[in-house]
Amino acid sequence: MTGGGGPLVQLRERLQAAGRVPGGSVLLRNGRILAASAVLAAGLGALFWLLAARWFTAAAVGRSYALLSAAMLLATLGSLNLGDVLVRFLPTAGVRGRWLVMRCYGVAAGTSAAVAVGFVLLADRISPGLTDLREPLSAVLFVVATAGYAVFVLQDGALTGLRRPGWVLAENLVFAVAKALGLALCAALAVAAGILLSWAAGLALAVALANAVLFARALPAARHSGGGAPDRGRPRAMARYAAADYVGQLGQVAVSKSLPLLVLARLGAEQTAYYSLAYLVTDTLYQAAYSMGQSLTVEGAAEPERLAEHARRMLWHTAALITPAAAVTVVAAPWILRLFGADYAEHGTTVLRLMALSAVPNVLFGVAVHVARVRQALTFLTGLQLAFAALLLALVLVLMPRHGLAGVGAAWLATASLLALVLAATAPRWLPSGRPRA
Repeated sequence: MTGGGGPLVQLRERLQAAGRVPGGSVLLRNGRILAASAVLAAGLGALFWLLAARWFTAAAVGRSYALLSAAMLLATLGSLNLGDVLVRFLPTAGVRGRWLVMRCYGVAAGTSAAVAVGFVLLADRISPGLTDLREPLSAVLFVVATAGYAVFVLQDGALTGLRRPGWVLAENLVFAVAKALGLALCAALAVAAGILLSWAAGLALAVALANAVLFARALPAARHSGGGAPDRGRPRAMARYAAADYVGQLGQVAVSKSLPLLVLARLGAEQTAYYSLAYLVTDTLYQAAYSMGQSLTVEGAAEPERLAEHARRMLWHTAALITPAAAVTVVAAPWILRLFGADYAEHGTTVLRLMALSAVPNVLFGVAVHVARVRQALTFLTGLQLAFAALLLALVLVLMPRHGLAGVGAAWLATASLLALVLAATAPRWLPSGRPRA
């Protein structure tokens, strides 16, 4: 005889267990929230600039966009990729979590501020059009905003590492709404530097709110509920991890951000505009997959013995999210680009379709990167990221002269596909079962 109600009860329990895997899993739930946060941030960021273009002059928009882009780039460089360090090590930091966050904040803010000061001093040589930085008040605001944005980047990593992705979504929403309201107020009052001021005010509010939650609630709760083996007193190991990941990330960022310059030099300004919009749309898919994968880093660090299980689950569910989104982008590409003008649809559809398709095989690349972070396989981690950058750059240089923007799109697709094939063939080597190495 079977206990517990017989076969019908056993079948019901199995169905309930199967239903809990995709819906109740912390890994997937947090990953979906982080992906939604990335998409929301991209969409609301585009809305902010759309409103700015309606309410301010083109010259003001151009100068403000250049300044804010520079501030965000310098903050990203100055943060030294410490946000990913927090994602990796906070889940097992225990009572040292507050110390780790404060140490990372101090290093990132200080480095970003120093880099921003250097940029201000060299602004006339870098770009004579950055006349706003000649004013002392604007220069100080620029340095403070750069340091503040570095903290903004790191607090996302801290909240993610402490399994508070809902607050990552909330802070991005607060930032977007606050800067939009500030923009409307500045436009109504005819404030000349309204774009910069509204952005800085929204940033300050988002940083204050997120860190109030982080230090008052999330960190104290984590002191008593952290999982996995604690990473105690290992600043050198964290520094090596940060340096290795930073080098790899820097290579990828350098190549992806330099491609518009290569397109400009080879194909001209109009083709660069068509490529830039295609990149903007595709990067949303890439960021969604990357953000979802951060949940894998957190759960893998907390439960290293289940890393392989978590990785496979994340791979399938991320693919199930990105594949339909990429398919919709491929089909709707002409209509998406037509929102910006008929010329964009005519000349940018092919490159957008190819780049959107590249987001599908790139899912495997993203999972491999996050697995390497959990295992602290630093050579593999850096090598994989630099391989992506080098292969993409080489293929663009080969294909763009012959095929134009279509060649650039093909380079993105070929790079993601080739690396996915290699990673699929070597999966038993980079995704072994068991705990990560010490």
